[in-house]
Amino acid sequence: MSKIATIGFFDGVHRGHRFLFAQLHEHAKHHQLTPAIYTFDRHPKELLTGQAPAMLTTHDERKALLQNYGEVHFLDFGAVQQLTAEQFMCYLKEQEGVETLLMGYDHHFGADRLKGFHEYEKIAHKIGLHIERAHECLVDGVPVSSSRIRKLLAAGQVHDANRLLGCEYTLSGVVTHGNGIGHQIGFPTANIQLSDSKKLPMQGVYAAQAHMDGVEYKAIVNIGTNPTVGNAYVTIEVHLIGYQGDLYDKQLSISFLRFLRPEQKFASLSDLQQQIQRDINSL
Repeated sequence: MSKIATIGFFDGVHRGHRFLFAQLHEHAKHHQLTPAIYTFDRHPKELLTGQAPAMLTTHDERKALLQNYGEVHFLDFGAVQQLTAEQFMCYLKEQEGVETLLMGYDHHFGADRLKGFHEYEKIAHKIGLHIERAHECLVDGVPVSSSRIRKLLAAGQVHDANRLLGCEYTLSGVVTHGNGIGHQIGFPTANIQLSDSKKLPMQGVYAAQAHMDGVEYKAIVNIGTNPTVGNAYVTIEVHLIGYQGDLYDKQLSISFLRFLRPEQKFASLSDLQQQIQRDINSL
């Protein structure tokens, strides 16, 4: 069966992306086509500018999410980055069996950097490919985009970021050894080792939901240098409320719910202890 396809990087697989995929499936059902998603192994900016933005999803997370919405194809961006829009559309039509291309509302592709949708329409008509432009997704009158979500996370506005994502922003990693201060003051923390490419919310303290071994826990998360102790680098420390036991080397996921307060330096560990208890009481 011929395909209807859409193209993009789809970092975060947010509400805007899912709105696009819903249109993809609607068109596929109406025209009896197979819905297909074409994406890339690396963020285009990694090769075009040498510096990709911090990701909302790792490669594996993005792959798992996209597979919920159709047949997924990962392309080597390095192999296609020099193709013009016409060459890329010819590749989709002739090599991939794409009959219809559904373009994201503000999406562009091709080394020739075409400006408007009408330019893509002219090329598609020329080569016998049907092309349609998807409707725009707005939340509270604002377009949803991965870059906007990154900005909200950078400002600590995780609640607003979650609304655009359509789910809680999540970080996952293996629990490693820290400095043990949390144990000393009665609030043991798990230090999470993350992928360097994943976007961190602004430094501070957050209410979160932790997931480990199929069990959920309320959690307090601190992102920062822990100025009371004076770490030389940023850490992610998670206190699982009600958990007792060894966390080392376990896989832990944390879903951010809301920002509680900025990170701050306390006069003593006792003051820090009291503030953590106030943070927990606020949940």
